[in-house]
Amino acid sequence: MESQHPNDCLYYLVTRVSLSLTSLLKKRLVESGCDFVKPAYIGVLLWLWMDDGMGTMLGKFGKDEGIKLNDLGKLAGLEPSSMTGLIDRMEKDGLAVRANDPKDRRVTNIQLTQKGINVRKHILEIMDTVTKEIFATIPKKQEDIALDVLKKILISASNLEKF
Repeated sequence: MESQHPNDCLYYLVTRVSLSLTSLLKKRLVESGCDFVKPAYIGVLLWLWMDDGMGTMLGKFGKDEGIKLNDLGKLAGLEPSSMTGLIDRMEKDGLAVRANDPKDRRVTNIQLTQKGINVRKHILEIMDTVTKEIFATIPKKQEDIALDVLKKILISASNLEKF
């Protein structure tokens, strides 16, 4: 295989975009006084906020125990070893707590703290602002295409990981 210019290498570009977005998001979080929310938490928080929102919408039906750590890791696309450290840091920053599953003491559930619930709207606004800044010079149709392509890449990569 011939040497490829970095700007023509999909892997390089995706990695650089990810790093650039993460850097900009971190900067905006610090500027807004939310430096306790790290970009690495975002995927987990989005799933926890979704779980909390669904529970609230459905009246909880006794669902105050949170979401299983293993299930949350799978949803967020993180390995169990990565989840352990991430949840440790989220607990230290006051966003989430571990809780015993009332149905199975071998299972650890993750719950949002009140701080984790309260910060949701503000963090989503920051993420929306960062997205608008990034896509400011890109037509909406191309933004939609980029989102669609990234979803397809993620599905494809996830399917390849299973083999």
